[in-house]
Amino acid sequence: MRKPRDYNAELKALNDKARQLKTRKTSQLGELVAATGADVLTVEELAGALLAIAATSDHAKREAWRRRGAAFFSGEREAGAGSTRQGAGSEPGGSTAEPRGDEPPRSRSGTA
Repeated sequence: MRKPRDYNAELKALNDKARQLKTRKTSQLGELVAATGADVLTVEELAGALLAIAATSDHAKREAWRRRGAAFFSGEREAGAGSTRQGAGSEPGGSTAEPRGDEPPRSRSGTA
C-alpha cells in the first residue's frame, strides 16, 4: 500500500519557497536601485518615476526604456543614453534617474 501524501507539509514547503522568492526579489530590486545610481533619488522621486512608467501606455517610450535596460544588463551602461534620456524626460513632470552634467548632486537627506 502506498503512503498517503502529506498535503500540509507540501503546502508549507510551497509557502516557504514563495516567501524565499519574495525576499530575494525585494533584495534584488534594492540592488538594482543601487546599481543604476537611483539610490541618490529621494523615495518620493523614485516612487513618482516608477508610477509614471507604470502608467505610461506609449509603446515607443516603453520600448526605448526596455532597450536601455537591456543595454544596462549587457554591460553597455552608456549605450543609447543620449537618445533615450530625451524620451524619458519628455513626459510631463518626468525626470531621468541620471543627473545631467550641469546639475549639482542631490542630497540624500530624509531617505533611509
